[in-house]
Amino acid sequence: MTDDAGATLWLEPHGEPRAAVLLLHGLDMTPATLAPLLRSLRLPAWIALPAGPVARPGGHRAWWPVDDMARGARLARGPSDLHDSHPPGREAARSRVHEAARDLRVRAAGLPLVLAGFSQGAMLALDSLLQSPPLAVDALALWSASRLAFTEWMPTLHRLDGLPVQLVHGHGDANFGIVAAIALRDTLVAAGARVRWSPFDGGHEIPLAAWIGLRRMVRAPYRRAR
Repeated sequence: MTDDAGATLWLEPHGEPRAAVLLLHGLDMTPATLAPLLRSLRLPAWIALPAGPVARPGGHRAWWPVDDMARGARLARGPSDLHDSHPPGREAARSRVHEAARDLRVRAAGLPLVLAGFSQGAMLALDSLLQSPPLAVDALALWSASRLAFTEWMPTLHRLDGLPVQLVHGHGDANFGIVAAIALRDTLVAAGARVRWSPFDGGHEIPLAAWIGLRRMVRAPYRRAR
C-alpha cells in the first residue's frame, strides 16, 4: 500500500472478499486518517482510499480548491446548506474518483461497489454519480453531507432510483446543519433511493453508526439491476 501525496491507499480484504469499497475523505484529511479505523473493521472487501488532488497546509488534501476566508465567514454565520454552491475543480476531482474506481474494479472484478464519503468527499460522491460520465455503484454511504450544485444535479436524479443509501448526520453539525441533511434526505427519497436515515447526537464527524452501516453494506450488499 502507498500513501504518497495524491496517491491511493489500498487495503486488502480480510477473508474472502464480498465487496469493493471506495471511500472519499473530507476536507483537510488524508487517506491515512481513515485507514486505521477501516483496518479495525476487518472488512471482507477491497478498499480504495484515493487522495484529493488539491494540496492543503500540513500535508492535508482537498477535492477542490477552498477559499478559507470565505469558508470561515460561512461557518461564522452558522450551519449552512451548499445546494446553490458550484465550486470549480470538481471535474478534476471526479476524474480522480473514476480512476480509483477503475483500478478497484480490476482488483475486485465482479464484486458490488460501495461508494462512501465524508463531508466534501460525500458531496463529491454524489457529484460523481450525477454528473457525466456517471459512476455506477451498488450502494452509497453519505456521512455529514449537503446538497451541492443542485441545479446541475436535478436533471439526473433519476439515476438514484433503487440505490441503497446510508445517510448519517449529526444534530449538532456546525458545518452543514441538520436542516441541510433533511433536505438531502428528502431529495434522495423523492428520486427513488432506498434511504437509511441515521441522525445522531453529535457534530461534523464520522460516528460509530457510520462504520456499522458500512460494514452492513459490505456484508449484505444490495445489487441493483443495471
